[in-house]
Amino acid sequence: MPIPDVPQPPDIRDPGLAAEGERRIAWAAADMPVLAAIRREWAATRPLAGLRVGACLHVTTETANLVLALKEGGAEVALCASNPLSTQDDVAAALVVRYGVPVYAVRGEDRDTYYRHISSVLATRPDLTVDDGADLVTALHGPDAGPTLPVAGTEETTTGVIRLRAMAAEGALRYPVVAVNDAKTKHWFDNRYGTGQSTVDGLLRATNRLLAGSVFVVVGYGWVGRGIAARARGMGARVVVVEADPLRALEAAMDGFEATDMDGAAPLGDFFVTATGNLHVIGREHFARLKDGAILANAGHFNVEIDLDALGEAATAVREAREGVREYRLPDGRRVYVVAEGRLVNLAAAEGHPAAVMDMSFANQALALAWLAREGRGLSPGVYPVPEDIDRRVAELKLASLGMRVQHLTDEQRRYLESWREGTR
Repeated sequence: MPIPDVPQPPDIRDPGLAAEGERRIAWAAADMPVLAAIRREWAATRPLAGLRVGACLHVTTETANLVLALKEGGAEVALCASNPLSTQDDVAAALVVRYGVPVYAVRGEDRDTYYRHISSVLATRPDLTVDDGADLVTALHGPDAGPTLPVAGTEETTTGVIRLRAMAAEGALRYPVVAVNDAKTKHWFDNRYGTGQSTVDGLLRATNRLLAGSVFVVVGYGWVGRGIAARARGMGARVVVVEADPLRALEAAMDGFEATDMDGAAPLGDFFVTATGNLHVIGREHFARLKDGAILANAGHFNVEIDLDALGEAATAVREAREGVREYRLPDGRRVYVVAEGRLVNLAAAEGHPAAVMDMSFANQALALAWLAREGRGLSPGVYPVPEDIDRRVAELKLASLGMRVQHLTDEQRRYLESWREGTR
């Protein structure tokens, strides 16, 4: 695989950093049995042999295990970060030094460096892309994009799938992409349990504030919002949900949460976490209503859910209150705190999802890429679901790793379910 002549981050070949990353990658691997089973199988079958994979993902220990599984399957992989604050530098170093994977990522990289790193991965001319937020895909469809496109790709997260479906609706998407995010063994578990736990983890690491007895506002009640709300309640917080969809707002109410709009929630909350994938859901009009000391964080993919420009314009002073927490002082003396620059709080302020959850998500990624290696050239441009047999296989492998089994139907039961006459007696 041709590696572009672009400087990698200065510490990327630090042997001490690489050794620490290797230890942490192994620790995550111990809690990823589904991906390990796929990796063992692929050592013999090599379903990705001869293919180049370009990946734009959070550079974490779990991602490293996915990359190593893809290499076991025969792929050559180049990796960049899907968020400027989510890279674990020791993991990047380990992938480069210990495993020979070209990595273009450094924690805290600026905007220009971020997009230069994406260009570095695309310069390897990948046959398959793996995205978390659709930045590889959109770069491949930009004004400077060349005529050669990948065969196919996968997308990891809700925000990316939304972008891809918008491209497909406009007829702009030029190659097929599988929406891995929509697999049941991804969004039922990763989005709900993974983001729920890791978001609270990030908030606690960043602020060291007590959740018990606080008012915790969750903006958005999709799978991510559901998980955050449940975890915050489990820590003793009173949870208020802000939701634009009346069906989801009603679901939140039936789950025992108070549902209201941002105007109603703004003066109540001690903590606010956005999880909508939308723009400026906490905006200028809400800052005037926040209580002194309100803490704002974002669990959505992009740092646009909190209107930070408007908050900066409203503030009379801005300072770093503690590492990763910025204080905005408003004209009347109230203080508003923003965690991790409004970026993905579970990765910018913590380590992201537990490995046991990412095990299922990345198993879906791996199996979807193997499916695309076989079927991708026959697919038209568009957004495709994960094949149901992949979703079920991941669930069965996960259950087996837990020492559990599913009940298999008898032939008689299967015939009964398939026949419309069987119900009459």
